[in-house]
Amino acid sequence: MDFNFTEDQLSIQAIARDFAQKRIAPSAAEFDAKGEFPLANIREMGALGLMGIEVPVEYGGAGMDPISYVLAMIEIAAADCAHSTIMSVNNTLYCNGLLKFGTHEQKLKYVTPIASGEAIGAFALTEPQSGSDATAMKIRATRQADGSYIVNGKKSWITSGPVAKYILLFAMTDPAKGAKGISAFIVDTARAGFHCGKTEPKLGIRASATCEIEFADYKIPAEDLIGAEGEGFKVAMSVLDAGRIGIASQAVGLSRAAYEATLAYAKERKAFGQPIGSFQMTQAKIADMKCKLDASYWLTLRAAFAKGQADKSGGKFSTEAAVAKLTASESAMWITHQAVQIHGGMGYSKEMPLERYFRDAKITEIYEGTSEIQRMVIARNETGLR
Repeated sequence: MDFNFTEDQLSIQAIARDFAQKRIAPSAAEFDAKGEFPLANIREMGALGLMGIEVPVEYGGAGMDPISYVLAMIEIAAADCAHSTIMSVNNTLYCNGLLKFGTHEQKLKYVTPIASGEAIGAFALTEPQSGSDATAMKIRATRQADGSYIVNGKKSWITSGPVAKYILLFAMTDPAKGAKGISAFIVDTARAGFHCGKTEPKLGIRASATCEIEFADYKIPAEDLIGAEGEGFKVAMSVLDAGRIGIASQAVGLSRAAYEATLAYAKERKAFGQPIGSFQMTQAKIADMKCKLDASYWLTLRAAFAKGQADKSGGKFSTEAAVAKLTASESAMWITHQAVQIHGGMGYSKEMPLERYFRDAKITEIYEGTSEIQRMVIARNETGLR
């Protein structure tokens, strides 16, 4: 196994790191405090190729591989999770779904502006009454005589919803068929019948705008159906596998930032006449943090490698993605918890970024499938039992 990265992979990593440290990190706390969407930064990230890393050049992207995406995501997340959340949705949930299931014309029209950073994309699967159980969705898309669809209903927890130009929407076209009655569509938010509801007041990733979206007799042209009617659930599950690699990468970046801050603090902070890093209990925490961070990092790279192989062969990578997401997200929660503890009162203060890391870490255990869902996916794939 070759653990060396290519020049292209190292290049996009360096670009992401430079932008993250110079532009994102200095303003992250302010964006978080205000709950303000960092639009200017996101547009610059698009210009740098970070909003469509795996998107072919012909559709406005960087034309790179999943490992490149992971390396770049880690750097952005290490500076601020909210920025990396927006980046993750654009790359893995929106663009990836259209690249895999959309037509050439759909990709030209709906991927190009998102991958280049000209516009923002979103992904709409969750509803107020259905989180992990996506098949319980109530939103309806009724086919008309001319082949178009009329949509009525509501979606919730839509990342980038308030600012998105296009949204990958999942709606029931035939409720009697359950999961096989779900279809996928592209929504242009400028059309009549679309409305953004309340913006969610979140614990963390506060600069990443999240809201409910509502549809009232919203008309979708026939050409904006993604894949065939009834294939929506397959589209969603495939997209979520890729999304889990994005969240694993986010968790790794966040964990790294918390670990590095803690390591430096443990060397500098003194108590009882010596650095706190010399105390056995602190050393034990640092050792465990390092082990969890490294495990998360390599499992995430393994998942990215598996996705790259699957993209070529048509195979699956759901287990690798779920293992990476579960390990990295739970490690991020544990590492940030220990980081706050080692920093003591300063870790609890907004004067340092540790409390923001701690707040941001929790969401990685929830979106793109909770930790409970990841365990179910892994176990079912391993046992073959449903």
